[in-house]
Amino acid sequence: MINFEEELKKFHPSLEIDEAEDVIINHNMTDFTDILVDMVKEQEKEMADAAGKKE
Repeated sequence: MINFEEELKKFHPSLEIDEAEDVIINHNMTDFTDILVDMVKEQEKEMADAAGKKE
């Protein structure tokens, strides 16, 4: 039978995975949430501008 505790002790992650993780974490990429936040801010600004013109 496989002794999972022993196998876990022997496990060493690949350097490529560690390097990829660093690049992904440190790379400032725009994601869907960032796009939505920008859209909401733009919409709020447009609404505020429109409300200011009505007064």
